[in-house]
Amino acid sequence: MRDFLIETNRLVIRVASRETMEKIVDSQSEGELKEAYREMLDGCLTVPEQWEWRAVWTIETKEGERVGDLSFKGIDSAGAPEIGYGIVDEFQGRGYATEAVGALVDWALSRPGVVRVEAETEPDNAASKRVLEKCGFVPTGALGEEGPRFARAR
Repeated sequence: MRDFLIETNRLVIRVASRETMEKIVDSQSEGELKEAYREMLDGCLTVPEQWEWRAVWTIETKEGERVGDLSFKGIDSAGAPEIGYGIVDEFQGRGYATEAVGALVDWALSRPGVVRVEAETEPDNAASKRVLEKCGFVPTGALGEEGPRFARAR
């Protein structure tokens, strides 16, 4: 695993180590979420050369308080990773998601072979749609498992 760290004005975003990923899995009480994080860790261990495309990226304030996380759902052969993100309830509405998503998408689009980043959100999640719009994503017209799909190209 390589050590990736991105700093913004207010945030530090870093790819999680195996130890951190295991702690995240163990800390989940909700079964579906625990399984999703377990699948991410398994993907990291199976394809370690793509760790940064499968691992959790933690979002912390510069003071070290964890406010959420992001992740890619792997990277396909067309150079289009899908990003997912979440902010802890008590920190929502402060622009952290927009700041973190924007920074990580900029990072992804600067990587060799990446031509676009994709995302999807539930149809009634207006806050998530606003994050994507502010970060330069546009609707693709396609529907994914969670709802409408969006993309941002180079």
